Amino acid sequence: MTFGDTLKLSWRNISSNRLRTGITVAIIALGICALIWFLTSLRAASNSLTSSFSTMGANAFSIRYKDRNIRFGGGANRSVMKTSKSSLKQRNSSIGKIITYEEAKAFKERYSFPAAKVGIAVRGAGGIVVNNSTKKTNPDINFTGGDENYLELNGYKIAYGRNFTPTDVESGRNVCIIGSTVADKLYPENPSKAIDQIINVDHIPYRVLAVLEEKESSAFFSSGKVVITSYNNIRRMYSTQNSSFAIVVMVTDLNLMDVAIGEAKGTFRPIRKLDVKEDDNFLIDKSDSIAESLMNNLGFLEKGIIAVALITLLASSIGLMNIMLVAVNERTKEIGLIKAIGGTKKDIRNQFLWESILISLLGAVAGIVVGIILGNLIAMLIKSGLVLLWGWIIGGIMVCSLVGLAAGLYPAVKASKLNPIDALRYE
Repeated sequence: MTFGDTLKLSWRNISSNRLRTGITVAIIALGICALIWFLTSLRAASNSLTSSFSTMGANAFSIRYKDRNIRFGGGANRSVMKTSKSSLKQRNSSIGKIITYEEAKAFKERYSFPAAKVGIAVRGAGGIVVNNSTKKTNPDINFTGGDENYLELNGYKIAYGRNFTPTDVESGRNVCIIGSTVADKLYPENPSKAIDQIINVDHIPYRVLAVLEEKESSAFFSSGKVVITSYNNIRRMYSTQNSSFAIVVMVTDLNLMDVAIGEAKGTFRPIRKLDVKEDDNFLIDKSDSIAESLMNNLGFLEKGIIAVALITLLASSIGLMNIMLVAVNERTKEIGLIKAIGGTKKDIRNQFLWESILISLLGAVAGIVVGIILGNLIAMLIKSGLVLLWGWIIGGIMVCSLVGLAAGLYPAVKASKLNPIDALRYE
């Protein structure tokens, strides 16, 4: 029997038992679909989150009083938590010791690294409403205070209008820069008309100096849902006694990053009134460390998803083996007839093996297609691009082929060893 004849006969037997084949294919497809679906969704979420948090360039770092504490679920990233006693002491001592306005301003004045630019900022109210005389936004706008360097250091560009001047920052007057989403909501016919208009930000009137360009956003953060004013205005309008100021430093040359960080530590330690023997009670956070932290956390989810998918495939392989054993019993007479007309053990074995492999591959194809569709639907919802995990797609097909081979091996060997005379008399 030729290889082509074996495949044709295997396919005919599969298609003649549609219900049984469909159930087996569905079981296998479930495992592969779960794997591709969740991994595609995870990659889309990773891309979206990385885009959201990595707004600063790779040549920037920030000074914080504690960790960002980016986590998913209730568990902590154990690899990140493996710290030395000194770093643990540093982390614990920093909790509650916020960076005050005086400390942030002193750092900006004293930091004299020649190839760097410093910006300071403080968070204002969140989830506020912005309105003009006729329209208003949803209560999901973030209000932030910065300085004249804030836009550049956070990756914003001005579409219309002008940036803050040092006078705007020092005076703390009621002027603001609005995001593209806010401008589109209040002035849908022409966002540029927002310039020089008076709008109410959290029920306080502000004059609009500029409208920001729309930049890449995600489901986790919208860069257009912001209103930015000076940090002195935030200090004047809100209580900032319990708020920590953020300090961001951008260097012009990436090769100077380590030197700039060392200079920043040397400048900020005296401002924090630290003795020579004391550990730092602040943290230097490189902008690319955010994406690294996210990837570490998402890695644990990925491993869990792979484990669940493999367990599902193991269960489906057992089911496939049982179905192939049933097929052997049902077709005992057919096996005896094939042997009686000259069929060899190899022909019988290959036929059942290819039936098992073909059923498994049908499940793989169905699961991969459905998984890609579902995963990319989620990618569309969280505003991420098309995700195709070619490595996992090819790997899924190979794994399913091995599952089909393993599940069909015992039934195929059992069928090939049947005595043709006993098989022909089987009822």
